[in-house]
Amino acid sequence: MPARDGAGGTDIALADVGVRYGSAKAPVVAVSGVTLSVDPGEFVVLVGPSGCGKTTLLRLVAGFERPATGTVEVRRKVGVVFQQPRLFPWRTVGGNLAFALARHGVARRARAARIEELLSLVGLSGMADRRTWELSGGQRQRVAIARALAVEPRILLMDEPFAALDALTRERLQEEVRRLAATSGTTVLFVTHSTEEAVLLGSRVLVMAAGPGRVVAEVPVPLPRDPGTDVASLRGDPAFAALRAELAAVTRGPAAA
Repeated sequence: MPARDGAGGTDIALADVGVRYGSAKAPVVAVSGVTLSVDPGEFVVLVGPSGCGKTTLLRLVAGFERPATGTVEVRRKVGVVFQQPRLFPWRTVGGNLAFALARHGVARRARAARIEELLSLVGLSGMADRRTWELSGGQRQRVAIARALAVEPRILLMDEPFAALDALTRERLQEEVRRLAATSGTTVLFVTHSTEEAVLLGSRVLVMAAGPGRVVAEVPVPLPRDPGTDVASLRGDPAFAALRAELAAVTRGPAAA
């Protein structure tokens, strides 16, 4: 299902979506009856246990899979950030971004300036000539985010992009992605297992349950989202703690069990 640019309405719309794997005689229902929409500029987080279909929904939106039932509509260009950076190890940092820019149709003479712009955006200015194996895990994931942004997506899909990182690096990148989304107005659909990460990043959290995968609850997150928000102070705000506790209770509740 190709993306199409368009004005107005929602950026992502799933209607009664179902996904099945296996044979016709013994099908495995991975996702059933999922209906959801994401408006332009929203940061929507999918949270739930392993096997509940979070990544499957992301793959449907990315166009990597097709639903067995229902419809998936994506109205704008999509960029994807995976759990692992998946960089080309034989290319430099700049070479990885140049590849994405070339696929996006950016002229060779314009690539160097755009590469530096992207690296500055993710806090890696001046590192275009570095080899990917010289970077830390957090730096490699920053390059992966820059590569996704190279195609100038209006929708960014992120599948547990910080799961393999240490706690400090994870917190820094959470703040970076939160700032980038607020600054650019990019629509984000983000997958995580962490209720804290979901509350920190999301403007809205959708709770999923398994057997089959489905959305069982929605938790709005009415916290400040402007680029100047002090995220360190936000983490210590009682309102943040209350929302995290509410979301934790929902994810442990009978509907999500």
